[in-house]
Amino acid sequence: MTYGNILFELLSSPTEIHGVHYVQGLAVLGEGLSSNSADIERMQLKMEGVYVWPFRQLRMVLSNPLDGEANKPEEFFPLNPYHLVLQESPREHLQRNGRSSPILEMSRNCKIQMAAQVFHALTDFRNGDQEHQPYEMKGLIESPKIENEGECFSALTLNATSVNVDVYYNKAVNYTLMVTFISFLQVLFLIRQMDHSSTQSGAAKVSLWMIGQQAIMDAYLCLLHLTAGILVESLFNAFATAAFFKFVIFSIFEMRYLLAIWKARRPATSGEGWEAMRRELSVLYSRFYGFLLGGILLMYELHNLLHYILFLLYSFWIPQIVSNVKRDSRKPLHVHYIVGITATRLAIPLYIFGCPKNFLRLKTDIVWCTCLVAFLVLQALVLLLQHYLGARWFIPRQLLPEKYSYFRRVDRGTLQVILGDSNAAADCVICMATVDIGQRSTDCMVTPCDHFFHAGCLQRWMDIKMECPTCRRPLPPM
Repeated sequence: MTYGNILFELLSSPTEIHGVHYVQGLAVLGEGLSSNSADIERMQLKMEGVYVWPFRQLRMVLSNPLDGEANKPEEFFPLNPYHLVLQESPREHLQRNGRSSPILEMSRNCKIQMAAQVFHALTDFRNGDQEHQPYEMKGLIESPKIENEGECFSALTLNATSVNVDVYYNKAVNYTLMVTFISFLQVLFLIRQMDHSSTQSGAAKVSLWMIGQQAIMDAYLCLLHLTAGILVESLFNAFATAAFFKFVIFSIFEMRYLLAIWKARRPATSGEGWEAMRRELSVLYSRFYGFLLGGILLMYELHNLLHYILFLLYSFWIPQIVSNVKRDSRKPLHVHYIVGITATRLAIPLYIFGCPKNFLRLKTDIVWCTCLVAFLVLQALVLLLQHYLGARWFIPRQLLPEKYSYFRRVDRGTLQVILGDSNAAADCVICMATVDIGQRSTDCMVTPCDHFFHAGCLQRWMDIKMECPTCRRPLPPM
């Protein structure tokens, strides 16, 4: 068919998500669609999709004709399902001067003109399957201006591509399986890290901002996958499973870890009773959910800057790097946790923005993906070097503050004041054995409060508590 008409019959209904409408209907194609042309051959395509108001974009899927319709549909149109995208023309959008979307306000009958072209998509069919060869349709939908009334709505650009629905659904299911597997690995790495920092001293070394930022990321992913499952009913089970695993990570493991770090940094609050602890918990949860909701509003208003917002979210290792430098922390994170979380966090953005055959059909951005990988790997590399070389390895010594030395030498006058006799021996209160306090001894450590311990005993003690075993005074980091 070279010339003909197409009639769209669409019905929209609002969803529970603000700004998202569910749209369904029919597209009737034929050489004549007027009421007196019933004998002319025509065909019907089922249409189903969503309209997202913030993006002013209607995304629909056109499936095969209904049973019992046209006898020869192949003469009219290719039978492949079509992925239809209708969006306001940028030229018309700039001319509207900030008015609300006319698509939601159209309440009168309008004449609609569509000029489109259907052609074979330029793809390489190595398997020789010509039955599902994709087609593309590009064009423009306009509403001619009516005297004294103006145009019904802004011009819409039309860009449709045929879709093999079975392949599309299989891609979506495989994506949810990948997310589920990645979430399981993240749980294992997080458990390893929680065991590594199970003591009060170990938990206090971990950055609260670092864990909180990852918990917010997992909460966003949980909401996104749950929303996708609600919008695509046939894929609800797959997306709900992925959303459930993300929910488990942020609501159980990461929130529990946040609470442990919070308590470790406030040991005095634990002894003040339940009321003080409840106040501290309310502050923690209110800050977390405040940042969560604030981030949602920020991304909604600045959705055009999504790539930069993702860079901000993926800077979650930076708070830990800064904390290590400030506190001079020794090995706060397990090596497996650093490497494992870095690799698993990159999987989802690399699939969405780097895989040319992703199920969302988004255009790939190799440069952005490369920058994201380099940015996150650089953070992980700095953490690993801090783990092996020290927290302040990259800072010049001239800029470092003066650090207390636990191997300082004590003169005989001070020993006589502390022990009562310059020749007396000191006992380690940790192991109750005698400490060699000779001038050449490398096994003796002295605290700022002038108490003597074996080097190994005090180091193991400081991994549990950063206070003197004898007088309970706070100890500086080693």
